[in-house]
Amino acid sequence: MDSVVGEIFVAFIFGSIVGLLVQRSRFCNTAALRDAMLFKTFRNTKALLMAMMILTMGFTTFITIGEGNPMKFDVGLNQIVGLFLFGIGMVLAGACTVSTWVKTGEGNVGALWALLFTFIGMFLFSLLWSINYWPPTGASMTGEPNLEALQLGYSNAGTLQDKYGVPAVVFGIIQTFVLFAIYRAIVRREKKQKIDNAAVSE
Repeated sequence: MDSVVGEIFVAFIFGSIVGLLVQRSRFCNTAALRDAMLFKTFRNTKALLMAMMILTMGFTTFITIGEGNPMKFDVGLNQIVGLFLFGIGMVLAGACTVSTWVKTGEGNVGALWALLFTFIGMFLFSLLWSINYWPPTGASMTGEPNLEALQLGYSNAGTLQDKYGVPAVVFGIIQTFVLFAIYRAIVRREKKQKIDNAAVSE
């Protein structure tokens, strides 16, 4: 019982800290892309890239040396379609899931409705999935193409580390360098914009 209370307390503390940081920084995944494309401002974009670099290195290191090795994934067309629909929903809501929570806490009624229908959609999908595809059959966990379970891809697919023996952290380092290159390009663009603006004002 004490361990459960302790876990709840730790989760509350860390959740409160993360919530405060997100609220004060106005961090938003949707704004990171929207502001860069529409308004040519990159504050959220740089924050997102930094978060992606940290998470990429942490996650791939965990897969390489931690309890997540070996790790299996479900990979398929359903993920592409789902992410596309989720992206449309974020644009219509004007915020990502995290910032929707923050705006709801601030009393934004529109964000509250968006959050409510997010949960309704998740519940309806889980209900549909449970009725049609639960419990999962052995055939859906073989790593072979699975077209029946709306996967349209591979269930329980192994990582490149699992298949070819290349440590996942190697791919993490490559991805981090690519993300850092994008970050540096944005910083250089911002510096150029400042110089151009200063020249115009003079």
